[in-house]
Amino acid sequence: MPDIRIEALQACPGTRSMLSDLLIETVANGGSVSFMHPLAREQADAFWDGALAAAQRNERIVLGAFEDDMLAGTVTLLLDCPPNQPHRGEIAKMMTRISHRGRGIATALMRAAEDLAVKRNRTLLVLDTATDGGAAGLYEKLGFTLSGEIPDYALKPHGGLTGTLIYWKRIGG
Repeated sequence: MPDIRIEALQACPGTRSMLSDLLIETVANGGSVSFMHPLAREQADAFWDGALAAAQRNERIVLGAFEDDMLAGTVTLLLDCPPNQPHRGEIAKMMTRISHRGRGIATALMRAAEDLAVKRNRTLLVLDTATDGGAAGLYEKLGFTLSGEIPDYALKPHGGLTGTLIYWKRIGG
């Protein structure tokens, strides 16, 4: 694996710009991360402004994987769960630059997110990924268990429906 550092990201224009670039690239290349192609810069910026503001309120942690000064990947650990689910966290917006895929960055991000969840007394992680072109193999390699598939759950970024696979993993014990 290249020399990668992982850190929790804070709100600042440079960080938001790098995150927006990564989100736009991911969507343009078919990544099913809740947005449609073409993704406008303003829409990407607004999403990350909201996500980073939620991180400042401790409702989530946005992690970035850096190779030198380049943001190579990101993942978000959602912590703002309902009152009857204080033990749970959710993984969202796992993205790795096309040029950096297959180099262990997503695995490192997921392990860091899991470690942070354990430190926050979470004992269960959940996530979902697209049936078509998602990261099911990664999640299964990391010990997540498939609960099932919901067909026709969302539109793919370039059109057409895809299902979603729901995963879970017990952690910290």
